[in-house]
Amino acid sequence: MTPETRTERALRPRLTPTPRELGFRMAAEWEPHASTWTSWPFDDVLWCGHLEGVRREFAALVRTIARFEPVRLLVRDEEAERDARARLAGAEVTDSRMPLDDVWFRDNGPIFVRNGAGEVSFVHWAFNAWGRKYEWAQDTHAPTAVARALGVEYWKLDVVLEGGAVETSGDGVALTTRSCLLSPMRNPELGEAGTARYLRDYLGLETLHWLDQGLDGDHTDGHIDTVARFTDTRTIACSVEPDPRDPNHAATRANLERVRRLRDAAGRPYRIVEVPLPATRLELEGERLAPSYVNFYMGNGFVLVPQYADPHDARALELLRPLFPGREVIALMSREIMIGGGSFHCLTQPQPAGPLWTGLGDA
Repeated sequence: MTPETRTERALRPRLTPTPRELGFRMAAEWEPHASTWTSWPFDDVLWCGHLEGVRREFAALVRTIARFEPVRLLVRDEEAERDARARLAGAEVTDSRMPLDDVWFRDNGPIFVRNGAGEVSFVHWAFNAWGRKYEWAQDTHAPTAVARALGVEYWKLDVVLEGGAVETSGDGVALTTRSCLLSPMRNPELGEAGTARYLRDYLGLETLHWLDQGLDGDHTDGHIDTVARFTDTRTIACSVEPDPRDPNHAATRANLERVRRLRDAAGRPYRIVEVPLPATRLELEGERLAPSYVNFYMGNGFVLVPQYADPHDARALELLRPLFPGREVIALMSREIMIGGGSFHCLTQPQPAGPLWTGLGDA
């Protein structure tokens, strides 16, 4: 029998042994990256006539990341490829053609895992556009193309999960929300215990802390990455809404009280930093959007914090900057990008540093 090539192995996803059984776990975002994966914006109709402004902000995002680490950019078609290359000329960016429905690669892309030897693989979860709200027929296959590009063996599941729904400190502890993961349009048959079991077995998440809900107007049903984020293993940045008239006030207060009760593996309370939500209500065609400053993105030596031309922009930076010693904290505008419903964390997927895992041979 002719031995398989690395690319052929990459096209042979497995279910067992599970990542956890082989010592793999989901890495914290602050751990070293090999690169950042993201997708170039396309289709002015999809962006409600704001594509030019979105691309300007997106080019600033990609160029900034590329100062610190390589960027793997996915482009849907010739027009997107041509536009991206023109705007990103000279930056350390590698582009690849891939059929796509949208740009939110945190959610439809793979979730990378790393084992004790430092080897890197990923889990290909199913994607259904946040509970079948939009088109997803092409997006759900994107991780297969990533496997082909990298030549890495991986795991593929029929369970629906988006990367923005799970936040980890890299030590087997994670935050999530019931409103998202227990949505009846995702995996209604699993329930809380079944969902936690899959996250343990395939992402190495031994302790799952559940918050009840996300932000008002969030079409993801409440992704955790706009609500609460680890900045290190001992610190959580938590969104709060100070205005009692706003629907987010009660929800963020309940989340904050829950986070304050959490304990780490050593039984210690976390340090909690309260970060206000933007003061100005952002809407698109009468529908509320869910901007958040904790939707920042951490990379090799940097942190990118979204700004919304809002009165709370400066205060959010003032609160977040001290949480990242040794990293350059950079503010970039994300008001146009926010029209699509997310910001920097939603757009990016980090590939941890390390050799790529090529599997167990014929196992």
